[in-house]
Amino acid sequence: MTQVADYVLNRLREWGVGRVYGYPGDGINGMLGAFDRAEGDPEFIQPRHEEMAAFMACGHAKLTGEVGCCIATSGPGAVHLLNGLYDAKLDHQPVVAVLGQQKSLCLGSHYQQEIALDQLFADVSEFCQMVTHPGQVRHVIDRAFKTALTRRGVATIIIPEDVQEAEAQPSPPKTHGAVFSSVGWSRPRMLPDEEELRRAADVLNEGERVAILIGQGAAEAPDEVMETAELLGAGVAKALLGREVLPDSLPWVTGPIGLLGSKPSDEMMRNCDTLFMIGTSFPYGEWLPDEGQARGVEIDNDGRMIGMRYPMEAHLVGDTKETLRALIPLLRPKEDRGWRKRIEKNVREWNDICRTRSNQHFGGKINPQAVATELSDRLPDGAILTADSGSGTNWWARHLRLREGMRATLSGTLATMGPGVPYAIAARFAYPDRPVIAFVGDGAFQMNGMNEMITVKRYLDRLSGPAPFIFCVFNNQDLNQVTWEQRAMGGDPKFPGSQTIPDVPYAEYAGLLGLEGISCDEPKRVGAAWERALAAERPVVLEFKVDAEIAPIPPHIMLEQGKKAAKATVHDPERTGIVTRGVRQKFTEFTERLSSRR
Repeated sequence: MTQVADYVLNRLREWGVGRVYGYPGDGINGMLGAFDRAEGDPEFIQPRHEEMAAFMACGHAKLTGEVGCCIATSGPGAVHLLNGLYDAKLDHQPVVAVLGQQKSLCLGSHYQQEIALDQLFADVSEFCQMVTHPGQVRHVIDRAFKTALTRRGVATIIIPEDVQEAEAQPSPPKTHGAVFSSVGWSRPRMLPDEEELRRAADVLNEGERVAILIGQGAAEAPDEVMETAELLGAGVAKALLGREVLPDSLPWVTGPIGLLGSKPSDEMMRNCDTLFMIGTSFPYGEWLPDEGQARGVEIDNDGRMIGMRYPMEAHLVGDTKETLRALIPLLRPKEDRGWRKRIEKNVREWNDICRTRSNQHFGGKINPQAVATELSDRLPDGAILTADSGSGTNWWARHLRLREGMRATLSGTLATMGPGVPYAIAARFAYPDRPVIAFVGDGAFQMNGMNEMITVKRYLDRLSGPAPFIFCVFNNQDLNQVTWEQRAMGGDPKFPGSQTIPDVPYAEYAGLLGLEGISCDEPKRVGAAWERALAAERPVVLEFKVDAEIAPIPPHIMLEQGKKAAKATVHDPERTGIVTRGVRQKFTEFTERLSSRR
């Protein structure tokens, strides 16, 4: 007898799923038996926690463009998936989650581990359905995948234990109510209205100082974005999820934007007269032009979000690549290149500032900026870079200069702690021959990253190899990003009771697991530590003991935040170091700009 569970895995395989991330439990016993019988097609990858399974599925989707898939048992196992699934929902990634449920017979009786999963997963899911009949499985799976791909989100399938173990019905009985679905999906071609295209072209042609902001929605159209920027004489800033769209070697790419952004991105936004947003839902209005300062054009394939971040005159609802191809013939090349030259000059100055700042070490401690700068010069071709959420993300965004062919991702809209490591593991499974490097703070590494080193140990034979696989840990014994946010946003000094975390020997821990452990606590050895890690043929935990008092200084300090930070510093336990480092880092900006004008 072929069980429903076997049919489920066969249907997943037909949809192109080769790997399912999950953790066992009796609510999916039927599925686990089917995985055993499937003999690795699809394969079951066991992380240490269901949340990590969901992050891995999301990371797989982000880095491959395929549907990510995860599985969890009923009750608590299913609950654990939610954070990783919300990461997929908010960053618009196609993920299918398969959940176990208690037997149909007991549902509604307040049975052990009985949770109303259809209600719990309703918000995170674009599609959520419980299977109550074997003949229902086929169309529920098919609709889950079609929905995940079409809506770029999460689809959830709930299967009670008894249904998993029932006899499969690949073809339902031909009776009233039966549904006969198929595997298959194709992406539609979406173009905006022609009149709206002409309106957009008029706005862009009339602008004298055009600023372009791109996000992950521009990933399909790097050539078209470059051609558009050249025609308009524009600079291009990148939301963090759009980091990989254009290489940082282009002289008019201004880098990241926002609190973690660059000075040239900020200056471009503050001085432009036209804003062109392409495939991004960057939410922070304080880092965009003032309302009324700039005219606006936007491309987004989701009409619900068009014109929601800045007032737009032209709302181009369509695919980025197709829309730009239709728009480009309507654009006139800018003859005056003064705006472009100004942007390129700002980019050169900023690169010099970043390098000078990264070379400033205080009290013998490693400046965390140096960790990113020293890697940037050594990045292997084709590297895949992941980041967690924390102060290390600032240095990942500002100091790593991506070349063509490199990939980079992080938790964008949810900005949750914890995905840096599982993203990297999923990347390594998907691309075993490519270098993979994760930037992780010690807070996130303690939260869940350390446990996933056990997962790396379990699959060591598959995750090792000549291509580097590195987990770079910033050890400063501080939940550093929130500490700085307390100072600048709350006006409060650091509260050690919430912010200080234990000093853990991460490199030694890696060695206990059979991984390569490298620790560095001297500024002069940062480059050598990277070279050793990049040469290793085993996964590496590369631990840098870094200075917690180097502020992630924003591109410009807003008055209210400046007042609060000054107030907090008066009573801060680290006030002396903060002032010394902050003054010197900020002074670097003035001296570099002064020297560039000579």
